[in-house]
Amino acid sequence: MIVEVCANSLQSALNAQLAGADRIELCSELGVGGITPSYGLLKKVKEVIRLPVHVLIRPRSGDFMYSDSEFQIMKVNILQCREMGFEGIVSGVLNSDFTIDMPRTSELRQLAGDMTFTFHRAFDWIKDPIVGLVQLEKLGIQYVLSSGQKPSAPEGISLLKQLHEKSTDCKIMPGAGINELSVHEFIEAGFEAIHLSGTKFHRTLPFLPEVPMNSAAFLREDYLAVTDPDRIREIVKRVK
Repeated sequence: MIVEVCANSLQSALNAQLAGADRIELCSELGVGGITPSYGLLKKVKEVIRLPVHVLIRPRSGDFMYSDSEFQIMKVNILQCREMGFEGIVSGVLNSDFTIDMPRTSELRQLAGDMTFTFHRAFDWIKDPIVGLVQLEKLGIQYVLSSGQKPSAPEGISLLKQLHEKSTDCKIMPGAGINELSVHEFIEAGFEAIHLSGTKFHRTLPFLPEVPMNSAAFLREDYLAVTDPDRIREIVKRVK
């Protein structure tokens, strides 16, 4: 069984390698489900990590329906990963009705070339996962990362098993909430790969600052925060 570790930093990637992981999914900002890591992080990981690394291609947090400009950014990031020699990418696009955006996902798949393509947990939002699996197999997607459409993979193991039985060329990779206490369920079910972060929180400050830098108002999946030109225009008018 492949143990894929979702690493959110260079240190996390180094720790995963030291601990004997088989593969790394590299991302930033796990608190929002992950976004594409910076060029600096990609470069440093490529220099020191010997394991296969799959890079998350997700331009922002929130939903998985992207504007034309966001989609262009995703394509640029995939080409960068190809040029840097990464082994795989993790991505995917949905329609607003929670079906797979086949044309766009197909375009990303073709752009990835020989890199392994994992369709990420956007899969857990789609209406019909069985149909979705068939669609992704037709596109040549190698892995589907899923929690079985539940908050955690142990909770969604029933659907994950169904998908595993029905899959042919595409491997089902359970992820979310897998730990040392629950991993036996996935071993016994015969999955070929699992995905986990294995994180532990380390205190960095002796006390919590009085002024927060995190904002819960931005942690929404049904709304996107975008600069409002009318508001900026009004402020500029008052300033000038």
